[in-house]
Amino acid sequence: MSPMLETLNTPAALIDIARMQSNITRMQLQADQLGVRLRPHVKTSKCLQVVQAQIAAGAAGIAVSTLKEAETFFKEGISDILYAVAIAPSKLSKAWALRSAGCSLKIIIDSLVGAQAIVEFARSRDCSFDVYIEIDSDHHRSGVRSDAPALVEIASALHHGGIALLGVMTHAGESYKLNTPEALRAIAEVERRECVAAAEAIRAAGLPCPEVSVGSTPTALNAVDLNGVTELRAGVYVFFDLVMHNTGVCTLSELALSVLTTVIGHQREKGWIITDSGWMAMSRDRGTQSQTKDFGYGVVCTLEDEPVEGLLLRSANQEHGIASFDLPGIDVVSEYPIGTRLRILPNHACATGAQFPNYDAVHRDGSIEQWARLYGW
Repeated sequence: MSPMLETLNTPAALIDIARMQSNITRMQLQADQLGVRLRPHVKTSKCLQVVQAQIAAGAAGIAVSTLKEAETFFKEGISDILYAVAIAPSKLSKAWALRSAGCSLKIIIDSLVGAQAIVEFARSRDCSFDVYIEIDSDHHRSGVRSDAPALVEIASALHHGGIALLGVMTHAGESYKLNTPEALRAIAEVERRECVAAAEAIRAAGLPCPEVSVGSTPTALNAVDLNGVTELRAGVYVFFDLVMHNTGVCTLSELALSVLTTVIGHQREKGWIITDSGWMAMSRDRGTQSQTKDFGYGVVCTLEDEPVEGLLLRSANQEHGIASFDLPGIDVVSEYPIGTRLRILPNHACATGAQFPNYDAVHRDGSIEQWARLYGW
């Protein structure tokens, strides 16, 4: 345990660097063994040092969730960037500014209207874009189905409008609801099959579609065959979290992000431990609530990051967290006196990280570095 953890202001977002590096290595090896490029989605960390570690391990480019991320990482020398959200027409000017500055920015769309907006903008500026069409492989969120007539219409509008159709991409978000290796392997195959089928439909129409990009952390780690796929994307694997733990892709000992908190009070008769880690620190994300195991707002750990059996952060106000045990009988006042420092493992690493302007990154020897975290759009 680092003595420096006793001196940090709380709440604080801690990164266990050794765990993070292990997670990075694990995903990179999986991509290498499957014979595809790995493009990490950096929306989880939004942190230069984390992204640099992923690239050093072998990642090829990054995916981002905001154009501000793209601008920031491009300034740091990363040019191969996929903006992995269907682009609003109002953001095309900013996207083109990045491309004209030398950034190899790729954008995505999932509608004919979106394709037409890109074509019209490009013609007005005498410019072009590299575009992916988003595929709905599991009815989770956005995208066009692989067998929808609109798919070829979108591809044709881009191609004949002078826009480079780079490929198709998908995200199997429904995998977050599963919890067995068999189910995760099955949805990974659905993800692969649907995205490859979309690419084949476009090619059958005489149109180019060189790239096929798939990925979510659960499917990436459970895929056994990515035939026809060129690129794997995943994001939360770099830290993991309780939602990922519930899917079965990681253990609690692999979670690299935690929130350092201080005990600030008690309600002895209720068995409550009051902490300074409310929802402003943990976020309001209750992603485990719909899974097989509800962890409340997080699993409470010792300062050494060992989970305390039965102790969860069960509710949260803005700046107050309320932790309690599964069963009564523990004298929380004597066991966890005011001033005690604890760590809390979060439901959703992306959401919890977003509550903090920086991370306190803890090395194996206990030394700590402060790493800035990007925010905004």
